[in-house]
Parts: sequence; structure tokens; C-alpha cells
Amino acid sequence: MRHTSCFTVIAVILMSAFLVTGFSQPALADTAAQIDRDVNNALKKLYAGSPAARELSKIAKGILVFPSIIKGGFIIAGQYGEGALRIDGKTTGYYNTVAASYGFQAGAQSFGYVLFFTDQEALNYLYNSDGWEVGVGPSVVVVDQGFAKTLSSTTAKEAVYAFFFSQKGLMAGMGIQGTKITKITPGKK
Repeated sequence: MRHTSCFTVIAVILMSAFLVTGFSQPALADTAAQIDRDVNNALKKLYAGSPAARELSKIAKGILVFPSIIKGGFIIAGQYGEGALRIDGKTTGYYNTVAASYGFQAGAQSFGYVLFFTDQEALNYLYNSDGWEVGVGPSVVVVDQGFAKTLSSTTAKEAVYAFFFSQKGLMAGMGIQGTKITKITPGKK
């Protein structure tokens, strides 16, 4: 019996590792049209539920939208999603977000997030990095419901603001620290 549970744990760890490394493959990329459609829907949903996000969109130099991030694992977890950078309402590039973590965790969830770049220097950092690891470079402020009540286009003083939305699933914790964001070329179907 002991060998069976040990084998199960090893199998789950290997499967989690496969999911994490498999997520970085370009073959998983959606088409540009699919990503744009999902980004449009995500922004509509976010703006309908968050006046602060709608206000930030008016002053943002760029808005990076990841409409659906999938996170899952057992002890080792991985997450992946694809999105688009919007400037003046137009898509200017496509990106993926990838993260892996290790620790006491189990489950699966999906969520989306949007990064509002409020200054050009932070946006230039995204452009010029060969994959931006969040936590290195411009600071990112996560906006929760309480903070959103006091945030407006006149009180926004940080370089990047993150809004999470549409959380579903049974995995505790949501964050972007240590997430790597990399430019991609979506499929052309």
C-alpha cells in the first residue's frame, strides 16, 4: 500500500511538471481572432463590475488583458494563459503568462487578470524585456475590492495596476508575483 501512495504522489508531481513545461509550447496558442474576442469580452465584464478599472482605462498607456488563466497542480502547480496588449483600443501584440510554484497546494482554478500600465516607462519595460518576470522591473499593485473604491484616474500614482476577475475553482491563492509574461505569435487558423 505504501508503494502505491508513493507512486501516486510521484505520478502527480510528474504530471504537474509536464503541465508547467507543456504550457510554454507555441503550439497551444489560440488564433489572434480568438484572443481578441476573449479580450473584448473580458474587458466588457471587468468594466461593468469595476468603475475603478473603467477609470484607469482612460489614462492607461497600455492595457494587457489575460482573459483566462488556468492554474492547477498538486504540490507543484502551473498556470498558463494568453492575452493581448491594447493601446488606444487596438491590439498591438499578443502575450502569454506562465508561472510555476511549489508548496502546500492542490486543486485547479481559472481566472483572468488585466494589467493597466499608467506610465510609458513601465510599458517600455514590457516591450524591451525578453519575457517580463513580474516582481522584477516596474512594481505592480493588485487592486482588490476595498482599494478599488478609492482608486481613480487622479489618485493612480503607481506604474502598473492589476485587476483579477472571474475566479472559479478550488485552489487557494491568486497572484502574479514570479509570473513570466512573454510576447507570442498566435496561430493563424
